[in-house]
Amino acid sequence: MLARKSIIPEEYVLARIAAENLRKPRIRDRPRKARFIAKNGACNLAHKNIREQGRFLQDIFTTLVDLKWRHTLVIFTMSFLCSWLLFAMMWWLVAFAHGDMDPSTENTTNSTKWTPCVTCVRSFTSAFLFSIEVQVTIGFGGRMMTEECPLAITVLILQNIVGLIINAVMLGCIFMKTAQAHRRAETLIFSRQAVIAVRNGKLCFMFRVGDLRKSMIISASVRIQVVRKTTTPEGEVIPIHQVDIPVDNPIESNNIFLVAPLIICHVIDKRSPLYDISAADLALQDLELIVILEGVVETTGITTQARTSYVAEEILWGHRFVPIVTEEEGVYAVDYSKFGNTVKVAAPRCSARELDEKPSILIQTLQKSELSHQNSLRKRNSMRRNNSIRRSNSMRRTNSSLIVPKVQFITPEGSQSASET
Repeated sequence: MLARKSIIPEEYVLARIAAENLRKPRIRDRPRKARFIAKNGACNLAHKNIREQGRFLQDIFTTLVDLKWRHTLVIFTMSFLCSWLLFAMMWWLVAFAHGDMDPSTENTTNSTKWTPCVTCVRSFTSAFLFSIEVQVTIGFGGRMMTEECPLAITVLILQNIVGLIINAVMLGCIFMKTAQAHRRAETLIFSRQAVIAVRNGKLCFMFRVGDLRKSMIISASVRIQVVRKTTTPEGEVIPIHQVDIPVDNPIESNNIFLVAPLIICHVIDKRSPLYDISAADLALQDLELIVILEGVVETTGITTQARTSYVAEEILWGHRFVPIVTEEEGVYAVDYSKFGNTVKVAAPRCSARELDEKPSILIQTLQKSELSHQNSLRKRNSMRRNNSIRRSNSMRRTNSSLIVPKVQFITPEGSQSASET
């Protein structure tokens, strides 16, 4: 409006707006890549356009175990109900074919010697109750088989076999769902974040793993994989390229003794995909480190697997995990409240390749950290000294204020006398 009234020239307004736009940085967030493995270990993968759906029915037991609980319970209930109804219909047909449903048979005398196939089955309801009694082996004593009908004996044998098969499949499915391996993996925990720091003169990628239960994981082993999108020299794009990276373990075997939380270490050397990545490049990397812990459950003997992953935003450069295992009255105590806590330590910001080419970088970094530590100690001591001096001065002032001054009394004769109160 000011420019329209010619109070401020229009050229000046346009120049000012352009200058303000140049000063304001335009930050565009990099699109966040979808995780391949979630933090809880679930695979972030969707299967689409599967044409051969019949392959799932070829392994019906595994399909039933993989279903959700509500679907499994519905199938469990319907399988028994359908089998009872099916055989109830068969028993009703057997009784109807033999003439047991005829009301005239009820008035027969003992001289005619009329014998039904199944006693007391004269309706579909009674046939349904007899079907339940046969399949679940409940005998109330009112309905029972006779030797009159061989077909009824065949139906009895067939129903017993079918009932045993249904019981074995469905009860086994329920048992496997309740004792699945991933249930045990719920008590295997990983640190929320991973760290990169110097250990034994080498840059190392580290994370912490622990077990909340007292029952141990036998033959536990840890594997680390790097998943990233790569392009081959021929131009082929591999969206999920998996590369195994070694884990530093002082034992020759890859097994670990997971009796207490452990810090798993990967030395970033020439074999590592992180060899050329520096602290500044880490935030720009489109990679995901997948951690897989496998072992045998001590109580059940079932093999279990726990998984998690770390993206670039969850890796802290120049940090180290705080110790959480202490000895208290002859017992090693683990404080899980500090499981994922880290502290900042001195670490070179360069890549592992540059550190191998110039070992002096590590020495300079340690010297700078030592100097900064000494300076912080000096500042802390000086602050303590100043605080002590201030406290002593305040104490002196307080004591001086408590001293009662001398009072002079003048007598009528003109003589003075001093007294203290």
